[in-house]
Amino acid sequence: MIETAKVLVENAWQNRELLQQEMTKELIRELIDLLDKGKLRVAEKINNEWKVNEWIKKTIILYFIIQETKVIECSPFEFNDKIALKKDYKKQGIRVVPHAIARYGSFLERDVILMPSYVNIGAYIGKGSLIDTWATVGSCAQIGENVHISGGVGIGGVLEPVQAAPVIIENNCFIGSRCIVVEGVRVESEAVLGANVVLTQSTKIIDVSQSEAKEYRGIVPAGSVVIPGTYNKNFPAGNYAVACALIIGKRKQSTDKKTSLNQALRNYNVSV
Repeated sequence: MIETAKVLVENAWQNRELLQQEMTKELIRELIDLLDKGKLRVAEKINNEWKVNEWIKKTIILYFIIQETKVIECSPFEFNDKIALKKDYKKQGIRVVPHAIARYGSFLERDVILMPSYVNIGAYIGKGSLIDTWATVGSCAQIGENVHISGGVGIGGVLEPVQAAPVIIENNCFIGSRCIVVEGVRVESEAVLGANVVLTQSTKIIDVSQSEAKEYRGIVPAGSVVIPGTYNKNFPAGNYAVACALIIGKRKQSTDKKTSLNQALRNYNVSV
């Protein structure tokens, strides 16, 4: 079924006239329903490598095209949008605090907690993760299990270009208050980002925990403890400090991940 669906989506992507056919519309809606239930994912880890399913991103974009804008009433609130809101949280074992919003087509695994926050279509949030107050999880972002997304964090979304990788936060990570992670940056398992860390594809991520600095871009290695930093750069107008992220150490291995996290924060005096 999936291989056939891929072909039909690609055909509709190339020839938008096919979107007038009820069969095509029904297929797109069925695929979004599978995405909503976590049976399809925009990105998935296969043999320890992340693979982006571009055809699913195309499906989401086509879904926007075929959907009509409708009034959505959540008394006393009213919205006017093409995408419905998720429902049946109790049945799915998800705790949702007013005024958290998750759009239909996102997937929240059991034991996820949404404080007043926003989760966009195509996002995937793993079991036991917490999305704290005023945090946003953008379209197609992939959040692992037991991840803590702190207050005011901005996890970027991406639909186009379809080949662009989404932001990926792997299992057991802690993302501190007011962090920004965008442009397909990948934060590997058990990493800790201190408050106000900003990560884009062009951000230098510099490991300063050893005698010689080591530089990364677009990826935070597993277990890293990261804080905001700066480095000096020469411009025509003079020498200025440019923002970067500094890896100042590693989380220690522990069976109890919560204890390990708390110890990491104490060891490195990281603000969260």
